[in-house]
Amino acid sequence: MVTRPWLLLTYKVPPEPAARRIALWRRLKGMGAVYLQNGVCLLPKSDDHVRRLKMLENEVAGMGGESVILETVALDRAQEEKVIARFKADRDEAYREFIDKCADFEGEIAKERAANHFTYAELEENDVDLKKLQGWLEKIRKLDFYNAALAVEAEERLHACEALLDAYAKQVFDAHDENR
Repeated sequence: MVTRPWLLLTYKVPPEPAARRIALWRRLKGMGAVYLQNGVCLLPKSDDHVRRLKMLENEVAGMGGESVILETVALDRAQEEKVIARFKADRDEAYREFIDKCADFEGEIAKERAANHFTYAELEENDVDLKKLQGWLEKIRKLDFYNAALAVEAEERLHACEALLDAYAKQVFDAHDENR
């Protein structure tokens, strides 16, 4: 039985100015929309998505374009699973990129440790980087409507980065205590 309704947005906007068309695409991707083809995308139905798509509909009209918003369901379970797989693949791609950034963060801490560079300035810089990672993962999670496969690994990597920064912070504090 198919139970998940989606919102289907179809739109056509003038090719110029390209910046407006690109901004529209970015906003839809930022909401977690999956494109079935150019100008045709899907989102899980929610009150928030309905509201935001209605606002985008007005923007499209303001660009001299046209759009239609429909509520739809898949024809059968196989079609539904294809769509869900697309949503999961998009989120896994975002999680993969996030995991790569976690590796960069871990590498930066390792480099500072290897150089015995235990300064408050470096700790502060790494703390800012960790906060960026935390915010980024939160944004990805909000768009992970169907529990993508890499969600757990991304969460574990963030926790590892947090523990790594805590250990580095202790080393920074210890280094400064010894200098007194």
